[in-house]
Amino acid sequence: MNLANQITLVRIFLIAPFVICLLKMNESHTPGGYRLAALVIFLVMAVSDAIDGYLARHKKQASRLGSFLDPTADKLLMTCACILLASTRAAVAGFRLPTTVVVLIVGKDLFLVLGFIIFYLLTFQVRIKPVYIGKIATFLQLSMVTGILIAPEMSRVFDGWVWLLRVIWWSAAATAVLATLIYIHNGIDYIEEFESSNMNKQSVEK
Repeated sequence: MNLANQITLVRIFLIAPFVICLLKMNESHTPGGYRLAALVIFLVMAVSDAIDGYLARHKKQASRLGSFLDPTADKLLMTCACILLASTRAAVAGFRLPTTVVVLIVGKDLFLVLGFIIFYLLTFQVRIKPVYIGKIATFLQLSMVTGILIAPEMSRVFDGWVWLLRVIWWSAAATAVLATLIYIHNGIDYIEEFESSNMNKQSVEK
């Protein structure tokens, strides 16, 4: 349990207060206070994600546990954020996230989890290799959530904020779909290589 993994665990624990703030946001007489708290918690989690990634890559703190915990934390956070920001109970007034965007983003994560399970059952290996478009999708999703949480203030100083948000959330959805297709392609290629390698080993042993 190195420092990078400890930071990731803290990020997972922070999801609960983030969700509570979103749920309380529209029930309070001061919704802006809960929305600001949710924004601060979300930004802390985003920064901590960058920190534990830096520690894993540059301080030799990468581990198999971390390779599982880090994407799990990201997916849990984004799933909670997307579902709540699209719900009637926790949406930011005037900036409710479209259901289609939520389905595409959350569907991608659910599909990847299913693919991970299938991959492990077929190969008995844990192999999590991010692709560049996946990183772009994650950045757009983080920008999307941040943009929605600050939308009431930003829309007062920039009339086109809602249109900018729409561009961001549809771009986030599109890149999520593209990343899914790339992960599927890479997974199939690796499984084929794995099976081919096993067949070659069996033929040599015979």
